[in-house]
Amino acid sequence: MKYAPRSDTCPLPFSPFKACTVPRPIGWLSSISASGVENIAPYSQWQNLTFDPPMVMFAANRYPDGRRKDTVINAEETGWFVWNQATFKLREAVNTSAMALPSGESEFDRIDVTKTYADNGGVPMVAESPCHFECKHISTHTLPGDSPMGTVDVVFASVEVIHVNDDVITNDGRLDIAKIEPIARMGYFDYTVVRDVFEMRVPGSDSDAQAGLEGRSSSALAAE
Repeated sequence: MKYAPRSDTCPLPFSPFKACTVPRPIGWLSSISASGVENIAPYSQWQNLTFDPPMVMFAANRYPDGRRKDTVINAEETGWFVWNQATFKLREAVNTSAMALPSGESEFDRIDVTKTYADNGGVPMVAESPCHFECKHISTHTLPGDSPMGTVDVVFASVEVIHVNDDVITNDGRLDIAKIEPIARMGYFDYTVVRDVFEMRVPGSDSDAQAGLEGRSSSALAAE
């Protein structure tokens, strides 16, 4: 099978595009509007950009009528949003928070979680989530699509504060991913959960190839 998505009709009943690009990390993003409405929603187009300093991005497709997502507007107007790690235990709350509510309503009123607040911007966070990033808005880049829903706002941000629950840190200072059980987006209505972890190291001793892969912190490097 082969087809050109810009010009050909998809030969399958469901597009394979999202199902091929898997698993996708979930950006469970909380924010607050300029008028004080607290918002939280999951985005499956979410990713780290770089680590020195840490920066992230998320892409938010617009609604069928062309409206932008509340998270994008809130990040631009207040300058802040928070990434809450989506886990298997929190899967129902993540799914419920994906509802398209009017801008004046808060998804937090529909989910059974405990709220805590970020150091910056008064942004609410999910206390049960083991890891959080406090993200400062840098810029938004809009890519026009062939339809309103195909139009996407790509938000870039710097990570100013990182929160990690001590219960998910191993004795050697790593995150216990199998214990956290992060969930990720697949295609269609499918999700997956990370429970199996294996290690692979780049062959050889090429420092350029190895640089940054281990994630060694600057304090650990300085101590060596």
